[in-house]
Parts: sequence; C-alpha cells; structure tokens
Amino acid sequence: MSITIKDLTTEAPRSPRIRIGGYAILGRTLDKGRADLAGKIGEYHYDCPLDNVLFGFKGITGSEIHTLLEEGKSDEEIVSWVNTHGTPKTPEEIAEWSNGFESATFHNHPEKGEWFAGECSRLGIDPAASTITDMLEADDKQSFAK
Repeated sequence: MSITIKDLTTEAPRSPRIRIGGYAILGRTLDKGRADLAGKIGEYHYDCPLDNVLFGFKGITGSEIHTLLEEGKSDEEIVSWVNTHGTPKTPEEIAEWSNGFESATFHNHPEKGEWFAGECSRLGIDPAASTITDMLEADDKQSFAK
C-alpha cells in the first residue's frame, strides 16, 4: 500500500472535515505527522491543541500515533489501532464527536474568542457564522493561494 507524504511547505494537509475511519481531523493529523517525520511540516504543528482534542477523545497520545507513523503504518492501519486502543468508542459516539468537532466555534469563547475573531477577520470570514473547521480551511486556502 502506497502512503502519500505531503510536503506541507507547498500544500495543505487534508481538510479537518475529511473523516478517516469516521474521525474528523484524523487525516489532517496524520498528514502533519508524516510531514513532520519527513522534515516537510512547514508552518504546521503536529500534536497541537486541535490534534489533542482527538487524542483526548480517544484516550491516546500524539507520541503513540507518531510511533505508528514512524513504522510506516497506513491510514487504515492507524484507524484500526485507534479503534482498539485508548477509550473504547462506538461508531455512534465517533460520529457524534466528529459532528461536534466540525460544528465547534470559538466565537464568544471567554478565552479564545478575541483570537478567533482576529483570525477570522484576517481570513475574511465572519466569526459569528464560522466554525474552527471553517477557519482552518480558510487559512489553508489563503496560505497556498497561487
């Protein structure tokens, strides 16, 4: 099985909306981890606070996933590992979590609201109508606009 390692200095990781094994953000996280190992992570960060939302939900760590990436595991192999390690989750719980992740916003958040509004403004999107996922996608698009 061929594994694609994205050069995140020239292209964005997968959208957080692309679900791998039903998990929002997992594909993006794996892209960043592989790029980190290849020295091609650019301005992105692996094991960042958003990655840790997923890791926390499943009760796993970024270093555990990093080890799987070092071993050359495919997306499918990593999903299998994620499903059998950490906190057990049903497909319904995974779908509910992923839906919640995709709809989450920092608008009116007491600690992150001002930062979120500033980022949205910089990206030309409305913070009151935008999710964190919208902001990430807009930032990726702006970063790699030709």
